[in-house]
Amino acid sequence: MEQAPHNAENRRIYFYSDYLKDRYGEKVYKLPINLAGSCPNRDGRISFGGCIYCAGAGGGFDCLPDSMPIADQLAHNMEYIGKKYKARKFIAYFQNYTGTYLPLEIFRNNIRQAVQDNIVEISVSTRPDCLAKPHLDCMQKLSEETGISMSVELGLQTANYHTLQKINRGHTLAEFIQAVNACKKYGFAVCTHVILNLPWDDREDVRETARILSALKVDGAKLHSLNILKNTELARMYLAGEIAAPRREEYVERALLFLRNLSPSVAVHRLIGRAPESISIVENFCSSWRSVYDEIVREMQRREYYQGMDMKREICL
Repeated sequence: MEQAPHNAENRRIYFYSDYLKDRYGEKVYKLPINLAGSCPNRDGRISFGGCIYCAGAGGGFDCLPDSMPIADQLAHNMEYIGKKYKARKFIAYFQNYTGTYLPLEIFRNNIRQAVQDNIVEISVSTRPDCLAKPHLDCMQKLSEETGISMSVELGLQTANYHTLQKINRGHTLAEFIQAVNACKKYGFAVCTHVILNLPWDDREDVRETARILSALKVDGAKLHSLNILKNTELARMYLAGEIAAPRREEYVERALLFLRNLSPSVAVHRLIGRAPESISIVENFCSSWRSVYDEIVREMQRREYYQGMDMKREICL
């Protein structure tokens, strides 16, 4: 669902919380679901070892145990979040690993278990090369039966296809574009994950990534800094002196550049991610994620930047 561009004077960044209020009329909270799983980039179908920065937890660091039934995970998180924030509407979020990298019957059973009172949306995190038509058909059918919206989160990380090879993503930019177009045909909202300070990308790559997401009319973007986690290929490269530690100042500048080139109709889900200190060698520049978040917001205000400001140029045909 594309939103009208925000008023730059009132809202310099179109945050996901505002998008959800626009869409559902009130505050909505995501409830993470943790499932045991794998990734074709780890189990040998595409490659072994996964992306060079992946520590193998599939991204579900803060989730409940994957042995807990889906309904119980949702009930537990719904009760906690509901009481803490007086929330009434929720999104069931299949967060870790590759949510669609499952036999169809198992996938269908998983998303059906997420159909509960107060769940207004089901969000599935996956890879661009793991979106088979039967799984998309299954999501569409369930949405039609229940009235629950469906959304997909796709990892891209960068539009630079040379960098995609260096980080061992195992898919191409073309496959990402194809996946977005497929989701759009079904009417599913799409959020894209990007890492803004990959060592092999420069600022032009950051700008181009934002513009490609805008051209594809994705619905959301999640911004991440490159965290160096223990027992990863990236950690080996860092300890061997092959790459330098990410710099906070550079990340902030790239985040500002990305936002200036991102369509104001794209909701920003996150300005920086997090990783557990216990498994990190370098995590968010050894500072709190909140301080980096606050600096980006503060610099947008101080410099009088707003989301999409660099997209004003029009080509006359």
